[in-house]
Amino acid sequence: MSLTDAVSTKVDPTMPLRLRLDAATQAAFGPAHAGVDPMIHRSQHADFQADLAMALARGMKRNPREVATAIAERLTADDVIAKAEVSGPGFINLTLQTSFLNQELGRMLNDDRLGVPVASPPETVVLDYSAPNVAKEMHVGHLRSTVIGDAIARLLEFQGQKVIRQNHIGDWGTPFGMLIEHLIDQQSEGENASVTELGSFYKAARAKFDADEAFAERARQRVVRLQSGDAETLSWWRRLMEISVAYFSHIYERLDVTLRPEHVAGESSYNAALLAVVQELQDKGLAQLSEGAMCVFLEGFQGRDDAPVPLIIRKSDGGYSYATTDLAALKHRVQSLGATRVIVVVGATQAQHLAMVFATARAAGWVDDAVRLEHVGFGSVLGPDKKMFKTRAGESITLLSLIDEAAARAQKVVEAKAPDFSPEDQARIAKAVGIGAIKYVDLSNDRVKDYVFDWNRMLAFEGNTAPYIMYAHARIRSILRKAAGEGVAPPSAQALRVETPEERALALSLLQFSSIIEKTADTLQPHRICVYLHEVATGFSGFYEKCPVMKSEGTVRDARVALCELTARLLCHGLSLLGIGSPEPM
Repeated sequence: MSLTDAVSTKVDPTMPLRLRLDAATQAAFGPAHAGVDPMIHRSQHADFQADLAMALARGMKRNPREVATAIAERLTADDVIAKAEVSGPGFINLTLQTSFLNQELGRMLNDDRLGVPVASPPETVVLDYSAPNVAKEMHVGHLRSTVIGDAIARLLEFQGQKVIRQNHIGDWGTPFGMLIEHLIDQQSEGENASVTELGSFYKAARAKFDADEAFAERARQRVVRLQSGDAETLSWWRRLMEISVAYFSHIYERLDVTLRPEHVAGESSYNAALLAVVQELQDKGLAQLSEGAMCVFLEGFQGRDDAPVPLIIRKSDGGYSYATTDLAALKHRVQSLGATRVIVVVGATQAQHLAMVFATARAAGWVDDAVRLEHVGFGSVLGPDKKMFKTRAGESITLLSLIDEAAARAQKVVEAKAPDFSPEDQARIAKAVGIGAIKYVDLSNDRVKDYVFDWNRMLAFEGNTAPYIMYAHARIRSILRKAAGEGVAPPSAQALRVETPEERALALSLLQFSSIIEKTADTLQPHRICVYLHEVATGFSGFYEKCPVMKSEGTVRDARVALCELTARLLCHGLSLLGIGSPEPM
C-alpha cells in the first residue's frame, strides 16, 4: 500500500483537548462562547498550554486568571487529561494521561502515513515553479523556486491533493531571433550546433547582436517570422527547446527534483490566447488605452506618487507583455485544468505584479472566490559578503557548478567522518549529503527572507542542518539493526510505553507530525518541517543519552526499540517530503 493510497485517522493530541476545552468554556460561560480558539501550544511547564482565557477575559472585561480558573475547574481528569492547572496571569497548563500518549504513539506506529489523513475531497492544485529560460544556463537564482516548489509539490501530493506541475519556462520573445540566427550561423560554419554550453552560446549570440548591425537586423526579422509561424523558423526554435529541456532535465535529475519534460508549459503555450484575453478585458470594461498601451487599472494599486499603477496587457508597439501571458496561463489553469488552488513560486519582487494579475482575473470573472490564488515569494541567496551570491568574476553561479561543488565538498566530509566505508558507499552518501545540504539550507530558512550561503554551516553534522538529521536517522537505523541481530522482538505498538521525561518529550514531538504537515501545506512554508525535524532529532538525542536502548531489558527495551522505529520512520519520511534522502548506514 502506498503512502497516498492509505487512509489514516488523524493523530493529533490537541484535537481531544480542543473538544474538552470547548465543552468546559461553554459550561463556564454559556453556549455563546462555543468554538473559541483554545490557542493550544507546547509548553515547558506542562505537555500543552491553552491561552484562550486571555482573549476571553478581554471580551468579558474580567480578570484572566479568574476566567482560566473557571475553565480549568471544569476540566476533570479523564482518559485524555491527567491534570489541568492555572499558571501565571491566566494560562491553562495541560498534562496528558500517559496511557493516552501510548495509545496515540501506537496508532502512529501502526500507520504507513504516520497519522496523517488523506485529503477528502482532494484539491486540484496547479503549481508553477522553477521557470528557467530556454538557451540559458540555470543559475543559483533558480535554486529557490525549484527547491521550494518541489518540496511543496511533494508535500501536497502526500496529503492526497491532485498536483499539476507547470514549468512556465521562458521560451518566447525577441531574444529568440538572435539565438536562432546564431544557431544557423554555427551550422553554416561547420560548427557543432549542440548548444551544450548554453551560457557561452547565449553570450556569443548577444555579443554578435550588439556588435553586428546586419546580424541584429536578421535577428529582428527572424522574430517576425517566428511570431508569424514560419515553419523553418519554428523548426529551429524547437531545436533550441529540445536542447534546453534536456539540459533542464539533467539539472533536475542531479537535484532529485520531480519536474519532468511533460511538465513544461512555457510562455509559447499561450500565444494563441493572448488576443482573446485582451479583447475580453476590453469588452468587460476592464482595459483601456493609456499612452498608446492597453492597460488595466485596479483600485488599491498606486505608485509612490499615488498615481494608479497600470497592468500593461498590450504594449504601444502592439506586442504583448508578461502580464498578458500570465493572465492567459491563469485562465487556462482554472478553466481548463480545473484548479481549485493555484500556486506560483517566484521571487518576492514579483509580489505586486502577481497581485494585479490575480485581481484582474477575479474582476474578469475567470476565477471565483472558491479558488485560492497564492504567490509563494522568497528572498535572495547571498554570498558571505551578504551581497548577491556570484563568482569572483561577478557572474551568476551556475546551478550545475553549485551541485558539483556540493558533491566534492560532501565527499571530503564523508571520507573524514567514515574512513572505513568503501569508496562506493562514501560516494553514495556524499551525493545524498551534498544535495540534501543544498536543499535543506534553502528550505530551513523562512522563504520570505534572504539567506547567506555558507558551505561550512550547511555541511556541518551539528545544528539545524541536513547532515545532522540524516545522521540521526542513520544512527537510529544502526540501533534497530543491532536489536534485530540480537533477537529483540520487532517494534510493535503494543510495546510502546512512555515513562521517563526524555521519552515523554520525544513522544510529544512525534505526535505533532500531522499538525505540522497540515500547517505547512496551508501556509506553504517548508521551514516549518525543517524546524520540526530538527526538534525531533534533538529530542531523540536527549532520549538516547538518558535512556539506554540496548542496555535496557525486557519490556523497557522493547518500548524503547519501538520508539526508535517510530522516530526513524518519521525522520526519513519528513526528509523525503523535502526531497532529501536518508542513506543508511552513514
